[in-house]
Amino acid sequence: MPLHDKKVVAVLPAYNAEKTLQATFDDIPQEWVDEILLVDDVSRDKTVELARTLPMRVVVHAKNRGYGGNQKTCYRTAMDEMGGEIMVMVHPDHQYDPKIIPQLVQPLLRGECEAVFGSRMLGGRPMEGGMPKWKYLANLFLTMVENATFYIFLSEYHSGFRAYSKRYLDAVNFEANSDNFVFDTEIIAQGVAKGMRIREVPISTRYFDEASQIGFWRSVRYGLGILKTMVFYKLHKKRIWSHRIFREPQRPLAAVSA
Repeated sequence: MPLHDKKVVAVLPAYNAEKTLQATFDDIPQEWVDEILLVDDVSRDKTVELARTLPMRVVVHAKNRGYGGNQKTCYRTAMDEMGGEIMVMVHPDHQYDPKIIPQLVQPLLRGECEAVFGSRMLGGRPMEGGMPKWKYLANLFLTMVENATFYIFLSEYHSGFRAYSKRYLDAVNFEANSDNFVFDTEIIAQGVAKGMRIREVPISTRYFDEASQIGFWRSVRYGLGILKTMVFYKLHKKRIWSHRIFREPQRPLAAVSA
């Protein structure tokens, strides 16, 4: 008897994940995931070769599109080609524990919300996993700014372990978002603007050499991108000006068979 009645697709945005992909796959609770999709962003290692030996669908970009661009392919493929109703983003670098997937998808299956985010802050001691102190403090500051901007309360906005319903992804214009890391903040701003309900579950994070993470200066640019997104959100809510990310999504026309 299945544990759920909606199709759950685990999407793995991959870049140079050869060393950690197998461990990530092994930890995905198969009874909670109907299909797995890996989108490779032109890895320089053998990520694609390994992925093709595992029971998952593999899509390979012709050129590197960035973290946000990878997610766009993940969600569009999972929904349009695989019939996904709940999309769980699992980083294949094994930084987040895929065993938490049931906690992420259950509120969506019950219809309690349209998105569920893993929170390292709710996990108790985020620095014990190796999070740098500067990253922890920056996370707290940006989260405070985002809560004050959105008039909601989340303990964290910057975890990459998330689950979205198809309703959420259909409602927002995620194709208009950045191809870089600020995509994760833009898609939240879009959901909040649309009145989407968001829940959090506690998670822990592992920091190690093979786990992908951005350095200090890229984090500074990421932080500035978040603050800019907050300005765009306020302008949109006050009906002064709407940035393209807040405009209605343009649905692609159905392909015509030859």
